[in-house]
Amino acid sequence: MRKWTSMLTSLVLMAALFAGCGTSGSSGTAADGAQGDKPAASGKLTVYVGFQEDHAVEAMKQFTADTGIEAEMIRMSGGEILAKIRAEKDNPQADIWYGGPADTFVQAVSEDLLQPYQSPIAEKIDPKYKDPEGYWTGIYVAPLGFAANKEFLEKKGVEAPKKWEDLLNPAFKGELVMANPASSGTAYSAVYTILKAFGGEEQGFEYLEKLHPQVQQYTTSGSAPGRMVGMGEAGVGVLFAHDIIKYQEEGFDSLVLTIPEDGTGYETGAVAIIKNSKNQELAQKFIDWSLSPSAQEVGKRVGSFQNLTNPEAVGPDKAIKLSDIHTIDYDVMEAGKERQRLIDKWNKEVNKK
Repeated sequence: MRKWTSMLTSLVLMAALFAGCGTSGSSGTAADGAQGDKPAASGKLTVYVGFQEDHAVEAMKQFTADTGIEAEMIRMSGGEILAKIRAEKDNPQADIWYGGPADTFVQAVSEDLLQPYQSPIAEKIDPKYKDPEGYWTGIYVAPLGFAANKEFLEKKGVEAPKKWEDLLNPAFKGELVMANPASSGTAYSAVYTILKAFGGEEQGFEYLEKLHPQVQQYTTSGSAPGRMVGMGEAGVGVLFAHDIIKYQEEGFDSLVLTIPEDGTGYETGAVAIIKNSKNQELAQKFIDWSLSPSAQEVGKRVGSFQNLTNPEAVGPDKAIKLSDIHTIDYDVMEAGKERQRLIDKWNKEVNKK
C-alpha cells in the first residue's frame, strides 16, 4: 500500500512540474516588451483606429496572438476619433487610440482626454516622435504626396504636379480632391504643411483660398482621394504617399506619385491610452506591444508603406524615407496646439458656403 501511495505521489509531483514548465513557456509574447514569466493577460480592449482597415484588422489579430488579449476595433479618421473621445469623455467607450497624425493627439492632450504612460519600449523611439510625458508615442512616419491620374494628365496635356503651386494649374480646376481638415488628420497635416511651405500663415492662407476653386470635393477620409483618382473620378489628389503606394500595389496602375519638391510635411502616426478608460492595465500592454517590432511590422504584410519608429523593426522596402525628400520643419507640438484655431480659420476664410 505504501508503495502505491509513494508512486502516486511521485506522479502527481511530476505532473505539476510539467504543467509549470508548460505555463512558463507559453505565457510570454512574441512582441518586444513581452510579459516574460507573467501569466498571459485576459480581457478585451476596444480600439479606435486611424489608419486603413485591413492594416487594423491584421494588427488586432497579431496583438491577440502575441498577448492573449482580445481586441475589437472601430476605424475612423483622426478628427472623427477626437470628436468621439471628446463626446465620450465622461463615459469612455474605448481604451486605445491607435494611428493617425500626432497633431490630433496633441490637441487631445490639451483637452485632458489622454492618459500618460511611459512604456519601457518607448526608450527606443526617437524623442521627436513621442510626447515627453508619455501621452502619445509615434509608431510610424509618412510624408504627404500628390496622386495624379495618367489618363487625365495625357488628356489635358500636362505633367503631374511637382510643387504646391502646380496644383493651381487651370487644367486642374474642379479636378482636385483632398480631405476636410476638420475630419481628417491627413488634410490638417496638408494645411499645416502649406503654411510652412509658403513662409507663414498669411501667405499660406492666400494660397489655400486660390486652391479652393480647384477642389472638386473635400472627403471625410484622408486616404479616399487616392482611390478616387485611381478610379478616374478626379484628376489629382493630396494624401499621404504610403496610401498612394498602397493603391498602386492594389492595381491602380493609372496612379502617378510625386512628392512636393518645394517642401512636404509628414505625419507621426501615434498611439495613446484614452483617459479613464475601463481597462487601463490592458491598455498599457497594448502600448508596449504597439511599439514592438512584431506590431510595427504588421503593416507591410497588408500593403502599408510607412516608415517605422522602432529602430529594431524592419520597414517595407517601398516606404519613402524622409531623408530622400525635401521636408518642411514639421513641429508636431505647434501643429497640435494650433489645430482647432487653424481649422476654424480655414472654415471661415477658405471653405465658404
